[in-house]
Amino acid sequence: MSSDDTDHDEHVTDDEFEDFDDRSRRDRAVEGFDQGLVDLLSWVLDTETRAKIYVYLQKRPGSTSEEIAQGTGLYPSTVREALAELHDEEKVHREKRESAGAGNNPYEYTAIPPSELVGGVVGQVQEELNTVFNLDKVLDEERRSEDSTAEPVTITVEEVSDADADDGDGDSTAEDGQPTSE
Repeated sequence: MSSDDTDHDEHVTDDEFEDFDDRSRRDRAVEGFDQGLVDLLSWVLDTETRAKIYVYLQKRPGSTSEEIAQGTGLYPSTVREALAELHDEEKVHREKRESAGAGNNPYEYTAIPPSELVGGVVGQVQEELNTVFNLDKVLDEERRSEDSTAEPVTITVEEVSDADADDGDGDSTAEDGQPTSE
């Protein structure tokens, strides 16, 4: 075998290398974007599992729970449980899949649009922020109400003369007439 044969079999053009490099960068960017989106949605939807399902349904609306499990790598039982919760919360819609034959017609799931999802979260975030910003006001009101109902503590020290202390019987009487013992 000559050196010309080896060079010919393994030769990659500069254009092919650049195309491969561009596709690789694009894939990494999309992967990074998807993971960033999943992280954000994990906060909005409470769990990473629910976020992965939501993202999958945005890409492939009308999927069954089995298709979602295969596409996300999640356990089928986990997917079914999360889909039931998301459906109860009206974050996904479901319809029976039409089939010509007899048998089980699985549900097809579609996620609500992101704008609706965010709209629901905005109110919740606003309420929580208002609670935080008004915390000082609430605490000040509580402090004021505690001050008006609580009895202040007063400690009084009375001076006792030597004559009172040397009464001889060991018992003495306080100014209020109550007996005290020494």
